[in-house]
Amino acid sequence: MLTVMSDATAVAAAASSKDPSIGLAAVAALRGLQESLEELQVTNARDRGWSWQQIAEALQISRQAVHKKYRRLGL
Repeated sequence: MLTVMSDATAVAAAASSKDPSIGLAAVAALRGLQESLEELQVTNARDRGWSWQQIAEALQISRQAVHKKYRRLGL
């Protein structure tokens, strides 16, 4: 089974598999990886003084959405 810790290249390749069990597992793993990377970069941005508005613009979402999603981090 694919996990977030799997090699990103292999997971990305598996996402186009004709076998739905492989393809869907890869999609789930990529979603988890994306969430982890986004949280890492939001934290990096806040640590460097970025406003919620700047982060929202970079992620192409609303300021309210990004703040709601990450306020639990105490940033």
